[in-house]
Amino acid sequence: MRFDTKIAVVVRDDLAIWQKLNVTAFLVSGIAAGDPECVGEPYIDATDHCYRPMFRQPVMVFAADADGIRAAFGRAVERGARLSIFTRDLFATGHDEANRAAVRAVPRDALDLAGFALRDDRRLVDRVVKGLVLHG
Repeated sequence: MRFDTKIAVVVRDDLAIWQKLNVTAFLVSGIAAGDPECVGEPYIDATDHCYRPMFRQPVMVFAADADGIRAAFGRAVERGARLSIFTRDLFATGHDEANRAAVRAVPRDALDLAGFALRDDRRLVDRVVKGLVLHG
């Protein structure tokens, strides 16, 4: 099935594995919260046990070095994409309020990005992630 939109996550390639997974989980939660229509119906097994719904479409996860993530972030901002962001400062915080304060304290051009995610028109997303490789 071909979707009009695409979900992409861009994660720094020099993070520890647990950090990459943590960043990805937090970033996609922002997509689900900001675009509830991208979430499908609950899953129900043959014994009628109900499970939480998930995204209706695939999520592409890309890896980038510091320069690559900064360039892709710049392309996303230039195109007006709505983003979830995770900065390296957030590894030192312990709750949502502290996370938001840590981001608020830094101008956009100085954010030390660990990753970002977006769900937008697939062509726009393709332009944002151009040149990046899927996470291996």
